Amino acid sequence: MNYYSSSSRVFFGGPVTKTVKYLIIINAAVFLLLKLGQLLHNDFILAYFGLIPIRVTREFMIWQFGTYLFLHADIMHIFFNMLTLFMFGNDLERYWGTRRFLRYYFITGIGGGVCSWLFAMNSMIAIIGASGAIYGLLLAYGLLYPNRMVYLNLLLPLKVKWLVIIMGAIDFGSSLAGSQPGVAHIAHLGGLLVGFLYLKGPEYLGRLQTYRHNRRREELKKQFEVYYGELRRKMDDEKKGPTIH
Repeated sequence: MNYYSSSSRVFFGGPVTKTVKYLIIINAAVFLLLKLGQLLHNDFILAYFGLIPIRVTREFMIWQFGTYLFLHADIMHIFFNMLTLFMFGNDLERYWGTRRFLRYYFITGIGGGVCSWLFAMNSMIAIIGASGAIYGLLLAYGLLYPNRMVYLNLLLPLKVKWLVIIMGAIDFGSSLAGSQPGVAHIAHLGGLLVGFLYLKGPEYLGRLQTYRHNRRREELKKQFEVYYGELRRKMDDEKKGPTIH
């Protein structure tokens, strides 16, 4: 996929930024170590650093919520995750700065892992891949640049906001149907959800507080009007004086 804005055409995310570059290098290095270990029939990396829900539940290996992001199953898995990171991450890092970009990346990635764990606490199946964070980045890009166009599979032009909605709907449907074993749909949806709450939560919370404040003020106003109206009626009655028959 490549994208362009209305003012200028950009190919595959533009020049690589520092954090995106290091994330890609680290993921690639860990992938090679994982494959080397598997060639030597050693699954130590997967067993201790992949997200295995039952080990988190029973052995409190909570570091797996962060380390699983750097493990990938095969070359296509890491290729598409790193390609998407490159395409959308560069603009986000340039817009936010390194610190906020990195914080958001891990919050959405860890959040996706936590969601997966909550739905299958006793599962022995390892969850690996940066997809939770990648989906979080895609959501952020869709919120910041909703009308930028991407070429889906290099063929179909599509606005980013529709791409986010379509991918979220596909993962939601797949999670309900239980299709595509080996794909952690809950982690994908978790990354989207956590990203949305992180970016839009404070705004909606502020609106809720404003609504509750205004509603409380209206209630107090009504109470005061009732009290004031009753008090004024009594004062008017006293001014009239006694009724003479």
